[in-house]
Amino acid sequence: MLYWLFKAVLYPVITSLFRPEVKGLEHVPLTGPAVLASNHLSFSDSIFLPMVVPRRVSFMAKSDYFTGRGVKGRITAGFFKGVGQLPVDRSGGRASEAAIDLALQVLDRGELFGIYPEGTRSPDGRLYRGKTGVARVALTSGVPVLPVAMHGTDVIQPIGRKLPRIRRVGITIGAPLDFSRYEGMENDRFVLRSVTDEITYEIMRLSEQEYVDVYAASMKEKLAASLKERRTQGRAARAAGGGAGAREASAAAVLAAGPGAASTTQRASEPEPGPEALGDVGSALPGATGADDGGSAPGVVSGGAPEPAPRAAPDERPGR
Repeated sequence: MLYWLFKAVLYPVITSLFRPEVKGLEHVPLTGPAVLASNHLSFSDSIFLPMVVPRRVSFMAKSDYFTGRGVKGRITAGFFKGVGQLPVDRSGGRASEAAIDLALQVLDRGELFGIYPEGTRSPDGRLYRGKTGVARVALTSGVPVLPVAMHGTDVIQPIGRKLPRIRRVGITIGAPLDFSRYEGMENDRFVLRSVTDEITYEIMRLSEQEYVDVYAASMKEKLAASLKERRTQGRAARAAGGGAGAREASAAAVLAAGPGAASTTQRASEPEPGPEALGDVGSALPGATGADDGGSAPGVVSGGAPEPAPRAAPDERPGR
């Protein structure tokens, strides 16, 4: 009830101010469960996508948003409940499995479940490697996956900006992907990686983003570490000799970081990170244990765009 009240109030405001251009809305089933797997550019992705889809879409949100105290805490909790967010514990372990179960409960009710395979917002507008939680949900539930591309939301509300700029945004919804050929293989880590890469490939095709074959969370950590190092060197230089030394130290730090500091497209050798925030409004679902430990699994082109897994015959793919 609260969801539809919020939507009734926000829909005319959002559509008049941001004039979202929506393509592929006919791919959303009128009834029955489905997963909406989207790229993640901005906090506002979780506002625009549910607004343009005529059915209810449930995303996950960290439980902290629902437990705040005082007037602000109650307003925040009411807002996230109103826009269809589901509280989830991001501490890992059993909480990660609980996130999977929560997603399956939504789908068991015949509803739409939204997820960002990247696990967190893109730090630079590019598309990053997907985490395998989306594949686990799809294979366990047996429901179709609709790839979604958000366009321009990072321009109106980049990371760190509280209020969005008034500009037009776009949303493209692709034809549903059918993974019934992998029935009963939801615990096979290579299958999970292959399915995730196929979904990511379709998102990349719709969004036309540059693909980076590392996790967005890992890239954010590298960028944060590089920035911290440059700041430390700058402070040390200023303490040692004033402005000229600071400029020299800053230039040296940039050179030390190298051109690949923020543009690497090589496969990360580290294991898949744990549950990451879906931007500011959710938790990525975990992949199978050890599913992404080093190397390229079948269906992946190391250092480039993900190669889609073998496709089902045309009559096996709904919406094609």
